[in-house]
Amino acid sequence: MAKAAMVQREIKRQKLVAKYATKRAALKEIVNNQELPMEERFKAGLALAKLPRNSSATRLHNRCQITGRPHGYYRKLKVSRIALRQLASDGMIPGMVKSSW
Repeated sequence: MAKAAMVQREIKRQKLVAKYATKRAALKEIVNNQELPMEERFKAGLALAKLPRNSSATRLHNRCQITGRPHGYYRKLKVSRIALRQLASDGMIPGMVKSSW
């Protein structure tokens, strides 16, 4: 199991990303629009910099839904390799059996 604080921090980041997504997208649109005056684009850039750092989607890190483990993560299943093996061994995933040779 991952530290509870790390899992909670990631949940907090997810909430911030969702909260500021529209505002961040609108400001980025203004900053990247070459047809607008430079002064307006600069102000939008300053406003973008004032948003919380954790509201950026690049600060999110994928974690296992079961254990909170950050490494060995399968995006499609949203679990880590260890949790996937345990679920397969318990027969919780249809058609998947543990490999051994």
